[in-house]
Amino acid sequence: MKKEVTKAIFPVAGLGTRFLPATKSIPKEIMTLVDRPLVQYAIDEARSAGIKEFIFVTSRGKGALEDYFDHAHQLEYELRKKDMNDQLAILQSTNMESGAIAYVRQHKALGLGHAVWCARRLIANEPFAVILPDDVIAAEKPCLQQMIEIYASVGGNVIATMEVPHNKTASYGILEGFDYSSPVFEVKSMIEKPQSAQAISNYAIIGRYILQPKILENLDRMKTGANNEIQLTDAISEEIGHDKSGVYGFQFEGKSFDCGSKIGFLKATVAFGLSHNELRDSLLSYLCDVVGASK
Repeated sequence: MKKEVTKAIFPVAGLGTRFLPATKSIPKEIMTLVDRPLVQYAIDEARSAGIKEFIFVTSRGKGALEDYFDHAHQLEYELRKKDMNDQLAILQSTNMESGAIAYVRQHKALGLGHAVWCARRLIANEPFAVILPDDVIAAEKPCLQQMIEIYASVGGNVIATMEVPHNKTASYGILEGFDYSSPVFEVKSMIEKPQSAQAISNYAIIGRYILQPKILENLDRMKTGANNEIQLTDAISEEIGHDKSGVYGFQFEGKSFDCGSKIGFLKATVAFGLSHNELRDSLLSYLCDVVGASK
């Protein structure tokens, strides 16, 4: 019987240098996408998938991120006093139960694999999810929820994937499947950030994973890979072909935005703004005016 996935790791130790000077004083993960911080999108997605324990791998200077999850008692009091019930409900929807969130420090930036490894004692011998808040996914059914449903069928390690242009493979982990005709396929091989000439396919790994604890044992060896970092991709690839813990790619339904880049963040802002009931018409009208003027 497969163990239920109730724990998720959120690697948020990065410095966010591509967003300087904004990230000089605030963590990138609490930069606002329309009306919510990036990290709130990740939390909401995890909650919808049944995650109960949220493990953040942080670094020095992330105090504002930790403060974000504290209950704002004074603000709640003021909203309640002014009968601002809609705003109060929005605020309370971001509250987390005591003990639901844990923080561990990554003292050296040694790669995504190392960041996940830092949370090993809180994972113990259970399957777990990994969510990269930089990757914001717009989907009718949240991506991790889709993956949990797939995991219930196939078990093993499940990795979200999508096709990208061949000239963009150096920005992603890339996986090769035996057969891409199904939304779920067995993975044949994986490689981290290959140049287009060395890419084994154009199926990119997107920042959503469901992993077995064996991955943490693989990371224990501290083997370095691309960019001389400890790569999560390498630790997962060691499980390819194993009967009990194989590796599966999952072509999720939805659209991913790389909010770790400025252009990705801008694209996400437009897309999520157009999906917002209160903003859609005004934003669409403005965009049409801008496009018309540019012509």
